[in-house]
Amino acid sequence: MNTDKLRSDAVTIFKAGLKAVDPVNAVKKKLKREGNILTLEGRTYSLKDYKNIYVIGMGKAAASMASAIEDILGGRITTGVVNVKYGHSVPLKIIKVNEAGHPIPDEKGLRGTQEIVELLNKSGSEDLVICLISGGGSALLPLPAADITLQDKQELTSALLNCGATIHEINALRKQISGVKGGRLAKLAYPSTVISLILSDVIGDNLDVIASGPTVPDTHSFHDCLDIVNKYGLKQEAHGAVIDYIEKGCAGGHEETPKPDDPAFERTQNVIIGSNIGAVRAANKKALELGYNSLILSTFIHGETEEVAKVHTAIAEEIISSGNPAEKPACIISGGETTVTIEGTGQGGRNQEFVLAAAIHIEGLKNVVILSGGTDGTDGPTDAAGAIADGDTVSRAHDLGLDPYAYLCDNDSYNFFKPLGDLLITGPTHTNVMDVRVMLVS
Repeated sequence: MNTDKLRSDAVTIFKAGLKAVDPVNAVKKKLKREGNILTLEGRTYSLKDYKNIYVIGMGKAAASMASAIEDILGGRITTGVVNVKYGHSVPLKIIKVNEAGHPIPDEKGLRGTQEIVELLNKSGSEDLVICLISGGGSALLPLPAADITLQDKQELTSALLNCGATIHEINALRKQISGVKGGRLAKLAYPSTVISLILSDVIGDNLDVIASGPTVPDTHSFHDCLDIVNKYGLKQEAHGAVIDYIEKGCAGGHEETPKPDDPAFERTQNVIIGSNIGAVRAANKKALELGYNSLILSTFIHGETEEVAKVHTAIAEEIISSGNPAEKPACIISGGETTVTIEGTGQGGRNQEFVLAAAIHIEGLKNVVILSGGTDGTDGPTDAAGAIADGDTVSRAHDLGLDPYAYLCDNDSYNFFKPLGDLLITGPTHTNVMDVRVMLVS
């Protein structure tokens, strides 16, 4: 197999993973309707029992998920509102779609969230609320707690993204300073019956972390949030109002997020309909079909992107040297989500940075290709899902006068790969289950 064939196969394998986590199919596989009976994970709901059916949603896949709900329930839906990232809308007949900012929340997201809250305020014990949650839901459901402004939340989000905090840590803070996250959306809907269909974009599929768990009991406290603030030295970065709010909460001055014994959760069913492992398994299956000795490394990959890249390239070298952990032609697939501590002023995302770091370490190796992409089709604030590289990438870059080390130090992977034609461009995929990495060795 030559390098061109490996590159083509890597893209094919990645796209097979995307197809497996299509949100429309994911909803329809889990939520079934026969006449007036809805079935979800062994529980049944009679449509005759409900006066109104409201649909709400937040996340990059929320509009696609809502289209599946319209297919299932049609005119039985009373009304609905979903918030999605700019460019992630799909045409809907009944449910309203609001496009808003991600990863930094904006005014449109705030107004869309207020519409969701107004809808929930209309609901009662005879109503059914279907909540559609996917990755990006935290930024797309902004409603600051009292004494905190949207600008405060924007500044905190930027500081958390730049310092290398994990999604678990970021969302722990988001929940405590929100009026709707950390189970508070379920409380707003109470005493309605709530069904939450969730597309996971977090390692471990922790329900209270995905989109900051708007319909799930919160496992974090104000004290946990203060520990995170201190860990990353955020008191200088975050707006004073946020720090004051958290410190006051630690002293008992603000109510904690709802915990498992809250009655709202007795009427709420939360179900994960898709996750990273589904994408990775499908990618692995495609690799086997293409003739590779393929294995799944892990879907729990996390940590600093550059360090994770070093581990992956070391595996490639081991395959070349000893045939472990897979004989050539080999395919190593991994999932999860790494983090980047921003130190430069460039443009890129964790997937592009992973591939750039990997390209440096596989320089000169023949028949090795590495691809990394975000399943949502966007990597950082760019129009690329990720990038692809091989053993000749660094040499080709030098021919164009590009210094890969300089671009890596400046966190400018996008502008490194763009002139090489090695960006992975998919456009919005309308799904989001973290990242998929494909490494081929022939």
